[in-house]
Formats: sequence, structure tokens, C-alpha cells
Amino acid sequence: MGEVLALVEARLRTALGEPDARAAVTFLGTDRIEVLRFIDGDVVRYATLGMSAYPMTDPTSALADPVKGPRAELVLSVRGGLADTDKVLRPLAVLASTPQVEGVVVAAGASLDVGEPLWPGAPFSSVLVAEPGGLVEDLELDEPRDPVRFLPLLPMTSNEAAWKRVHGAEALRERWLTNGTDLRDPLRRSVSLD
Repeated sequence: MGEVLALVEARLRTALGEPDARAAVTFLGTDRIEVLRFIDGDVVRYATLGMSAYPMTDPTSALADPVKGPRAELVLSVRGGLADTDKVLRPLAVLASTPQVEGVVVAAGASLDVGEPLWPGAPFSSVLVAEPGGLVEDLELDEPRDPVRFLPLLPMTSNEAAWKRVHGAEALRERWLTNGTDLRDPLRRSVSLD
């Protein structure tokens, strides 16, 4: 576990630079999840560290494989100075502990919801999990372990989350793209869904 997390942190530092802050959250019955904060100009990036310690297990599997299975960490990017986004640390840790707590596999296209604003005054309580491989490259591990994927999170308003459930993740991404939505704006309104 420690070896994987050391490699993950090294990959995050290579891709995003030195973290300027970190916090740790532990929930009853789960391992500790850390959230690292990276500043890149006017963009603040938050990355989880701890979710990839163990492979995620398909909830339909009879036994959890301790070695094989998908591994991931979460990355959220927002514009700094517009909202108190540092309060996202606990909600991010909640999302990162979802595979341990609920036995789900977090993958691109999934919606995750914390049931409360991601930070004070945020119009978002849920996120869309985006495709990995852009900002932080996958981290290959020794066989037979699966690589660690760094999954970007895109905050969704409740209307966008409901629309996504009906029309799918790709349709929502297309709607955002067509409307030139700034997904890093921590105060943005819902995209037009008519």
C-alpha cells in the first residue's frame, strides 16, 4: 500500500509540481485519504492520495482481489480566489473513499454525489468523472496490478446531474462544449439544458 501511494505522490508532483498544502481525512472503517493542493497560476488543483492503495472491486464479485482491479485517484481543478474552494477537502475525501465504503468502481462517465455543496455557496453537490490521461498520465504498476488512473472531476449542478442521468455523460459534455462552459469556474451557473 505505502509503495503504491509513494509512486502516486511522485507522479502527482511530476505532473503538477510541489503541493502547497495537504490535509488528511479518516472515516470510520476506512484508510486515511489525503488531499493535496497544487497552485498553477490562477488555477487550484486538488488531488486525492489514498484511493489507489487498493484495487476497486466490482460489487457483483464474490471476493475482492487484493492485487488485480482498477485503481484511481481524483483530481479537481477550479479557478482560485472566487470561492472558498479549500473546503472541498472533506467532500473530495468522501468521494475518494466511495470504493471502500460502498464497494463501487469509480470510472469515467460516472456521477458521484456528496449530498451537500462541494464548498460553501457552491452550486454543485455532484461531479462527473471525466476521462483519465490528460493532466496526469496513468501510472503503470508492476504486473499483475492495474495502472493507477487519475480521474478529473467536473462539478455538476443538480439540473445538470439530473439531465445527465437521462441523456448520458457524453451528451452533457457536448452541451458544455457547445456552450463554451468554463468548468473551472467555481461559481458558474447551470448550462442551458433546453
